[in-house]
Amino acid sequence: MAEEIKKTEEHIATAFERVQLARHPDRPHTLDFIERLFEDFTEIHGDRRYADDSAIVCGCARFHGMPALVVGHQKGRDTKQRQYRNFGMPKPEGYRKAIRAMKLAEKFERPIFTFIDTPGAYPGIDAEERGQAEAIAYNLREMAKLTVPVIVTVIGEGGSGGALAIGIGDQILMLENAIYSVISPEGCAAILWKDSSQAARAAEQLRLTAEDLHHEEIVDQVIEEPDGGAHTSHDEAARLLEAALSTRFAESITHNLEQRLSRRYRKLRQMGKWETISDKL
Repeated sequence: MAEEIKKTEEHIATAFERVQLARHPDRPHTLDFIERLFEDFTEIHGDRRYADDSAIVCGCARFHGMPALVVGHQKGRDTKQRQYRNFGMPKPEGYRKAIRAMKLAEKFERPIFTFIDTPGAYPGIDAEERGQAEAIAYNLREMAKLTVPVIVTVIGEGGSGGALAIGIGDQILMLENAIYSVISPEGCAAILWKDSSQAARAAEQLRLTAEDLHHEEIVDQVIEEPDGGAHTSHDEAARLLEAALSTRFAESITHNLEQRLSRRYRKLRQMGKWETISDKL
C-alpha cells in the first residue's frame, strides 16, 4: 500500500499533471476563495473608460476584520458562465478596472490581495485595438509603486502578461498544483517542435510548477492543497491558504515604505533572471 501511495504521489508530481490539475473544471476560483476568506465583499465595476470586464473581479472586503481590496481572475463554471467571464481572459478594461480599484485602495491605505487564475490576456483584435499591451504595461509600472501591502496568490493558471498584470506584489504565494509561465505548454510545443502534442515535454522544460518557481525565488511560498488537489475540497484549500495569507500579510506590514518598494521592485526584476549551466560553474 505504501508503495502504491508513493507511486501515485510521484505521478501527480509531474509537470503536466500539475498543468491538468491547475485547469481542473472544479478547481476553486477567485469568488470561491472570496466567499470563504473575506467578509462584506462589495464588488467594484467598470474602468470608467469603456466597459466592465467580468473576467476580472475586484471589490472591497474585510480580511480578519481589516478593510482590504480583493482583485482576481474569474473563469466561470458552466458554459454560460465561462462565456460571460470570457474564460478568465481579461481585456484592457479589466486591467484598467483593476488598477483603478488598487489606486482607490492606496488612497484609503487598504492592503491588496490578488488572485491569479487565467490562461492569459485575451488576444482578440478588439482587445488589441483598445490597447491590451499598454494596459498590461501600465499596471506593471503602477503596481510596482503602490504604497500599500500587496499579497499575490497564484491559485490556478498563471498565463504570461495576463497574469503578471495583477501579479506585482510584496509577497507571491502559489498553490502547489498551480502553474505560472510565459506561455502554455501547448503553445510552447507548437513553436519549438511544431507539434502541440509535445505539451508534456514542454511543461517540463518551462519549469512552470510551484516548486520550480520557489527554487528560482520567484515565488515566496508554496501552499499545500488537499489530497488529490484543491478541487477535492474548496473549504480545506481555503483554510490552508488563509493561514499562509495571514502570515505573509503580517510580515509585509512590518516593512516601511522604502523597504516595501525596494523589495517589490527586486522581485519584479527577479522574474527576468536568466541562468545557464556555465554561470553555476
